[in-house]
Amino acid sequence: MKDLSQLDLNLLRVFDAVARERHVTRAASRLNLSQPAVSNALNRLRGALGDELFLRAPQGVEPTSLALALMQPVAEVLDRLQETLAATAPFDPATSDRVFTLAFSEYAEAILAPPLFERLAREAPGILVAIRHADRTNAGALLEGDEAQLAIAMLAEPTALYTRLRLLPEAFMILVRPGHPLLEGPLSLERYTAFPHLLHSPNGSRDGAMDRILKDLGHARRLGAVVAHLSAVPSVLLGTDMVMTLSSRLARQLSAAHGLALLPLPEAAATATQHTRLSMIFHRRFEADQGHAWLRRLLLTLAREVVEDCPADGKEGSRAVAD
Repeated sequence: MKDLSQLDLNLLRVFDAVARERHVTRAASRLNLSQPAVSNALNRLRGALGDELFLRAPQGVEPTSLALALMQPVAEVLDRLQETLAATAPFDPATSDRVFTLAFSEYAEAILAPPLFERLAREAPGILVAIRHADRTNAGALLEGDEAQLAIAMLAEPTALYTRLRLLPEAFMILVRPGHPLLEGPLSLERYTAFPHLLHSPNGSRDGAMDRILKDLGHARRLGAVVAHLSAVPSVLLGTDMVMTLSSRLARQLSAAHGLALLPLPEAAATATQHTRLSMIFHRRFEADQGHAWLRRLLLTLAREVVEDCPADGKEGSRAVAD
């Protein structure tokens, strides 16, 4: 096809959804359309372009060479259109019914979600925020696939297509059962690594942030168990001699709720973690989106309030940082 006037441009939204999902049913769900409606739109597009575009595969569909060539320009056109419309559309949080999908680590959700939903209930009751899990292994894919509008976790520096704002400064603490042997005597790296460690890892990874820090310090720890959910942590710690290293804010919460004992990290490890922060990352196409900008400002405000109410190091006067 050389004449775009013959093409129903609404079909490009269907093409883009199928290209991203590689599955017709999931694309239909993404577009809030029925599966037959998406199949019909694909057939019309195939006829207009003279190409199959997507071929059946065991797990869904696979793009043809023409579809592969079209994927990026179609996505860019639709993103630019969405960006332009969002930038010019008025936004009033009190009357908006927008839906935002956010990708949070479990820690970010535990710390930021409660005050976020409290504020939304007061100031933006029609807005729906859906939170899905993110960590350093999948946050980029969620943003790239448009499955989340922003991510908050402990994340590496993104590519130039994304903006990064640094949020909560973090300190870490050790959780153990009352009467644990580690509570007696000096707390050295040698004693800290002598006990089996409990790791919280929703994606099943056995490589935690502390492992990289300890490696740089010339030490290694032995994992005693890996759990996918924080709800399992208190019972595991109370019934074993395992130790767990968590963000101090979350460690304090679990200690107060379940009677677990708290310890600071050994000095060398504490120094190595002092620059750790949660980061907010989002695609630059959302920078001019008034609704997205309002939500970002709200999250930055909540992060500052969390720091003021519960500093990571237990001292008053810390501030959240955006850069």
